[in-house]
Parts: sequence; structure tokens; C-alpha cells
Amino acid sequence: MVTAMRGERARSALEGTRFATLRWVDQTGSTNRDLLDAAVRGEPDGVVLVADHQTAGRGRLERTWVAPAGASLLVSVLVRPDLEPAQAPLLTLAMALAVAEAARRRQVAARIKWPNDVVVDGDPPRKLAGILAESVADAAGSMAVVVGVGINVNWPVPVPAELTDLAGSATALNVESGATHDRQDLLVEVLGAFEDRCRRLESADPAGRGELLDAVRQASATLGRRVRAELGRRSVEGLATELDDHGDLIVVDDHGERHVISAGDVIHLRPA
Repeated sequence: MVTAMRGERARSALEGTRFATLRWVDQTGSTNRDLLDAAVRGEPDGVVLVADHQTAGRGRLERTWVAPAGASLLVSVLVRPDLEPAQAPLLTLAMALAVAEAARRRQVAARIKWPNDVVVDGDPPRKLAGILAESVADAAGSMAVVVGVGINVNWPVPVPAELTDLAGSATALNVESGATHDRQDLLVEVLGAFEDRCRRLESADPAGRGELLDAVRQASATLGRRVRAELGRRSVEGLATELDDHGDLIVVDDHGERHVISAGDVIHLRPA
């Protein structure tokens, strides 16, 4: 159940873009769940939903997303991309890159932890943002993808009790930069970059995908690291050596066997 609308300045800045339909609410259960339902009802490409607080926010593997009201940018976008279904995971990387680039422009050394996190380097790396992309078909059989992102923007200082357990593994833009940041400005910047990447992916020119993957490789916190990929009932451990042309992670194990990881939970390990 959603409440009153907000975000007028961001809405004005997004006029004329793919993401001009902005709904900003005080609270909802899950922005992703709301837009998945909207997609099934047939709502069009480009709807954006931002919530100051989520009561049932989700990440990958049904993990919960914990954030004090107003401390994070919690946003989902509904896209009906002109892409083959197998290319839909590239949207996750496109959003991760948009977030990482926006963070770096705010003097935060953000990198991409494959497949769907934006982190600040450390041991362990500290999570700045997480992305969850989910697809659904409407009544006409048309594919829609909802890409949700939660960015830690302005944590209270000192860190409140509900975030104490996260402080060693997560961080926020204000913690890293020493300054507070406007969530509406951040939203407009991230959506502009995401729109640009989507446009190039959907273009008939295949260079768009190559440009995206090259940029993700350069921003990767995972490539060159020893990792463990949790794949349901089994796991693969080895060196993350490459992203292939589909955005899949290549891991070479200690026996020299090459594994193509298209989905899974990836843990960065200390060097052997």
C-alpha cells in the first residue's frame, strides 16, 4: 500500500526522458513487487517508483534490505527492453555501472562486485548498493523487466543500532565522502546513465554491448580475485579471470578447469 507523492524536482528533471513517469512515495512493501504487478497489468516502459522506506525490501536470494527511512535511494524501474531474453541480465550490469559512475563522481571509489553489487574496496569490500532485476510476462506475453536498486546514501551519524551489524560489510555515500548527498540529484543522474546504456544495448549496432562490458570490466572488483561461486547445491572456487560477451563470469579452478557462471552468489576470498 503506497502513500503520498514526492520527488517533484526529480520529476521535472526527468521530463522528456524514457523515465519521465516518476512515482515517489513515503512507504511501500517493495518497489520491485509493486512494479512487477504494474507490468502484469500492462503498464508501459519507463515507469519509475521510489520509496523513502520499504517494509519488505528484497535483494537476491530473497535477502532482506534494511535501511532507515530516508537514508537510502530505493528505486525500481519498469523496462520493456528491445532485447532477447538471454540479454536481460545485461540490464543489471548497466544499472551497476550507472551507480558506480555516479558514486565515483561523488569522490567515492566504487567498483562492481559481480553480478549485482556496487562496493567500496576493502577486506572485505563494503557494500554501497545492491541491484535486483526480475522479469515477468504480461497477459499478452510481452516481457518486462523490473530493475530495482538500493543505494546507501546518507546514513545517520552515529550509526543507529539497526545498522551496527552491517557497518563492517556495508557503507554509505556520506560515510565515504564526508558529505551529505541529495537523493533526487542522484536519482536523475543514475537514470540518465542507465537510459543511455539501455539505448546503446537496444541499438542494432552490437558495439553497445561491447562498450558496456568493457566499462564493467574496468570497474570490476571481482576480476582478478579469488572467489567462491555458490550455485545452489554446489560451489566453484578459483580465480575470476574474465567476463564473456554475455556478461557471464569466467572462473578457473585450481585444476585449471574453466567454469562459466551465469548466475550465483559470488564471495570474494582472501588470496590462497
